Amino acid sequence: MTDPIIECPEPLTTIKIGETQVTLLGTAHISQASADKVKELIDSDNYDAVAIELCPSRHNAITNPDTLAKMDLFQIVREGKAAMIAANLALSAYQQRMADQLGIEPGAEMRTAIKSAKEAKLPIVLIDREISVTLKRIYRNVGWWKRINLLAGLVASVVSRREVSEEEIERLKEGDMLESAFTEFAEQSQELYIPLIDERDRFMSAQLKIEANKNAPRHILAIIGAGHMRGMQGYLQEANENAEQTIEQLNTLPTPSFWPKKIPWVIVALILIGFSIGFSRDTELGLQLMLDWVLINGGLAALGALVATAHPLTVIGAFIAAPITSLNPAIGAGMVTAAIEIYLRKPNVEDFSNLRQDTSKLSGWWKNKVARTLLVFLFSTIGSAIGTYLAGFRILERLT
Repeated sequence: MTDPIIECPEPLTTIKIGETQVTLLGTAHISQASADKVKELIDSDNYDAVAIELCPSRHNAITNPDTLAKMDLFQIVREGKAAMIAANLALSAYQQRMADQLGIEPGAEMRTAIKSAKEAKLPIVLIDREISVTLKRIYRNVGWWKRINLLAGLVASVVSRREVSEEEIERLKEGDMLESAFTEFAEQSQELYIPLIDERDRFMSAQLKIEANKNAPRHILAIIGAGHMRGMQGYLQEANENAEQTIEQLNTLPTPSFWPKKIPWVIVALILIGFSIGFSRDTELGLQLMLDWVLINGGLAALGALVATAHPLTVIGAFIAAPITSLNPAIGAGMVTAAIEIYLRKPNVEDFSNLRQDTSKLSGWWKNKVARTLLVFLFSTIGSAIGTYLAGFRILERLT
């Protein structure tokens, strides 16, 4: 008996892996039509497993919506994860805003897939790579100047207010338009395209091969973003691949460069040498150098905290802490200011619950106590970093 043919405007293709058929369904992550098609296909009883483009942490965020409310903000700051959390929120801001315009929830097709698969008692296979690993591989894959572009792009995703029509969203599933956009993206920044798109195509394809070889389901429905269709088709058809080895390779973080870790210590050494030279020449000169260091470094860190509308005591804390923490790269000014801000303005459950919704609007970053704490961390850190270099040049200028 042949499976009934279901009319499907979404990109749809079937590939065979051994005795297992894998049907790839390309979706738009903010399309109600995609969510409806997911439910229709799962309810058709043609499949005995459902694979979805989610990693364990994102799956947990969907199935356990209280996860954010249980987040220990102080621990996140202490472990140096504040910037990563802020980046995740900024990345979701554009998608959230478009979803708000269209009146649906971001990732509606994934939520529908999880719910429908559970109702049909079908196993769910999470095939995407952890988002934190992807972001870290992107970060490690680009030079510092392109990291600035990344930061600018994240800021733009929050600031932009361009409305996107539902017709535009639906056109994203037509394949050629989306693939052309990715091709242009790759030409402009191959370093970003590889870890963001190509590596995940390989990763998800390898996961599907492992599932097919391990559990041998008859037919898997794989729900993925339409932009991954072409790449995954190619990787799924590759023979003689060691899927486990591919997963291990793509989960490995590149070794950090030697100099980025050493440069801050070199700068500290130069600053301290500058102080020593200043005091050896004249006590007044040495004191002036130290005053320059405190005013410039502390002043810019305090300015950063002020821009983030930190508590007045946090601003004062930034001014005091930055000149000290800048002489010890193991402790950043942002860690101190964020800790002070959390103590003075402890976020409540509502702040955590509304975090994703609030950060979809620019004003929400300052309104929400969790998001504002992240801004305090970032802005005071950036201010202190700029202050370190400017104060260093000022000290050099006075000594020459």
